[in-house]
Amino acid sequence: MFLIVGALCALTGVWGLLLDPTNKDLPVQSKKMVFKRKYWLFYLLTLLLGARRQIFTVFALFLLVDHFAFSVHTVAILFMINYGINWFLNPLIGRAINRIGERKLLSIEYSTALVIFTGYATTGSAWVAGILYILDYIVFNFSIALRTFFQKIAEPQDIAPTMAVAQTINHIAAVFVPVLGGWIWVEFGYQIPFFMGAALTCCSLALVQLIDREIQLNAVPKA
Repeated sequence: MFLIVGALCALTGVWGLLLDPTNKDLPVQSKKMVFKRKYWLFYLLTLLLGARRQIFTVFALFLLVDHFAFSVHTVAILFMINYGINWFLNPLIGRAINRIGERKLLSIEYSTALVIFTGYATTGSAWVAGILYILDYIVFNFSIALRTFFQKIAEPQDIAPTMAVAQTINHIAAVFVPVLGGWIWVEFGYQIPFFMGAALTCCSLALVQLIDREIQLNAVPKA
């Protein structure tokens, strides 16, 4: 039985190697890193999103474990709840983008994130902190609207290299935010990194109000 399954897997692998996954109709992507003034809002929102991601993935979870003494079992349950909710919710996010647009959806995300970060810093309830963590995980997925915003203003040949730039910007935040936030946590208390996250979220909330204007100025007509 195992030999049959192994042979089928091997044959499937050989079949896959013979396929050409490229789409010849797609525009040829630029081979160089792309920095253009028209993408400034996408760059800046990406940097702020990267900082928020680090606060969520590092400090929110550390808050649950260190401050509220969540066990590995409890954290695993939270992960399972998050994955289950988002399995149903993610398709609805795409529909919401089509219905209300990127600016409104991202405004909802950042307004909610502002409440969440403030809640992390002020709550004394483990139950509230756990609920905030689940809600944080849910609204973070709204950030896909940032990518659809970029796709509306990007030149077709710029999409791949600019996404590479976005990953680089995210890594900049990934290097500095945990170190700085960890030092602040130890020296000034766990609340301060979350208040910093709230301040960054306010900046993001203000900037996303410019999305519709940028789309009107820079939208690339569909082929």
